[in-house]
Amino acid sequence: MAQAVKRLFPGTKLGIGPAIEDGFYYDFDSSYKFTPEDLAKIEEEMQRIVKEDFPFIREEIPKKEAVKLFQDLGEDFKLELLKEIPEEKVTVYRSGEFVDLCRGPHIESTGKVKAFKLLSLAGAYWHGIETNPMLQRIYGTSFFTHKELENYLQKLEEAKRRDHRKLGKELEFFSLHEEAGAGLVFYHPKGAILRTIIEDYEKKEHLKRGYQLVITPHILRSDIWMRSGHYSYYKENMYIFQIDQQEFAVKPMNCPGHILIYKSKIRSYRELPLRFFELGSVYRHEKTGVLHGLLRVRGFTQDDAHIFCSEEQLVEEIKGVIDFVLQTMKVFGFTEYEIELSTRPLKSIGTDQEWERAEGALKKALHEKNLNYKINPGEGAFYGPKIDIKLKDALKRTWQCATIQCDFALPERFDLTYASPDGSLKRPIMLHRVILGSMERFLGTLLEHYAGALPLWLAPLQVIIIPIAERFLPYAEKIKQRLLEEDLRVEVDLREEKMEYKIRQAQLNKIPYMLVVGEREVETNTVSVRERKKGNLGQLSLEDFIQRIKKEIAERG
Repeated sequence: MAQAVKRLFPGTKLGIGPAIEDGFYYDFDSSYKFTPEDLAKIEEEMQRIVKEDFPFIREEIPKKEAVKLFQDLGEDFKLELLKEIPEEKVTVYRSGEFVDLCRGPHIESTGKVKAFKLLSLAGAYWHGIETNPMLQRIYGTSFFTHKELENYLQKLEEAKRRDHRKLGKELEFFSLHEEAGAGLVFYHPKGAILRTIIEDYEKKEHLKRGYQLVITPHILRSDIWMRSGHYSYYKENMYIFQIDQQEFAVKPMNCPGHILIYKSKIRSYRELPLRFFELGSVYRHEKTGVLHGLLRVRGFTQDDAHIFCSEEQLVEEIKGVIDFVLQTMKVFGFTEYEIELSTRPLKSIGTDQEWERAEGALKKALHEKNLNYKINPGEGAFYGPKIDIKLKDALKRTWQCATIQCDFALPERFDLTYASPDGSLKRPIMLHRVILGSMERFLGTLLEHYAGALPLWLAPLQVIIIPIAERFLPYAEKIKQRLLEEDLRVEVDLREEKMEYKIRQAQLNKIPYMLVVGEREVETNTVSVRERKKGNLGQLSLEDFIQRIKKEIAERG
């Protein structure tokens, strides 16, 4: 691709061009502004290069020679990359007239390339730093066969259809407003109802499992964040401000607040494990370029909890959280998942021994649950290792939701203690955990998993009543009141439109049930039932319909 771009747009400079999970990209610096139409031209040139069947020739040369080579080519970004390479020798690859700095390896020749497609354009700062030049990025993908490529492109089209940003707008769940600030979510009535349903479910399930609800402030003095380590390790992501000659920070995490509640009185071993749960809203300064609908935002709410326990209780508490996560995923319709264990990062607090004990506890819990997992080296939190449970959606894509972090460091920093049976003071261990994670991200995941057609128990509007003429409105209102008495979410379509149009609109709005009422229904005291997927179900008495729908809700349908 880079060779084709250099041919078609002389003077273009090369950034980096790595392989990624679903294909590849290359960053270019060009005075020409690429357009979607240019992708087809680049593909045609790529096909010519494939037919020319240039061999990929690997050369290992001294770094000084490579510097001279890329200076002569005017490749400024390659010269920067060369400065970052410590070795005295580097590898370059040649393909016809094209040469690039690359570790390799490569296939034998361009003729071996089979099925490929250029997918999209994007802007990207050099090295991801906003003060660096903005480059033009071209994304593509490649497969061994055209059939595999075709299947992948179909999956991409389905993913576009399910895009939560598109569905959120069409179904009026949420909106984002640049004039209010990037990455800040405004929930419309339907989105607010959906979120409330999920939050009510979570509160009930946490209370059943021995968690205690807490609420903590949105801002805390910077002294707290300095003590926790966030100020040193996370400051660039925090919103910090001055008031009354004191520095405060908007909370990016809930843990210090829960720690202060723990410290509010002397704790006994009899209270442990102590589990604090909060639907805590937090704010983090994410870079503009990484913001993405509900999946990456600056203001979000976590189903956050912190468990304070003894070391003897630790493994059982971790196993309890794992069970909670897997059961909750199943309730919301997710049956497949991947598990990762992330270990100590370079920037971290705590002793080697504490990290070993924390990682050991997480591993032991996973082994005792007979769960497969992979190690994610260096990706733990700065205060402790973690288990990430990534769920898979209907398209088999993975989504980060649940996390369990094991922390010996913060109890030490805040001098947390509890009185042991012999009266001596001991240090508790702290588990940080979320079940769904960010409410925003989980809502985005749900919308994409179900393509907006949420199951009945989650649907913001469960039933729409469609009178076929204005004179049947009193009967429709009577039905509505009866359904409201049963705590069902119901509306009457009052618009002066044809019945067929109202049914079509209800389908587009993905409402689970439509009740059509006219002369016959009034005379027989029934409703004509249409279901979102099955279509016309015929006439039912109102009480029979209520029993049907309540059974479906009870079964989480």
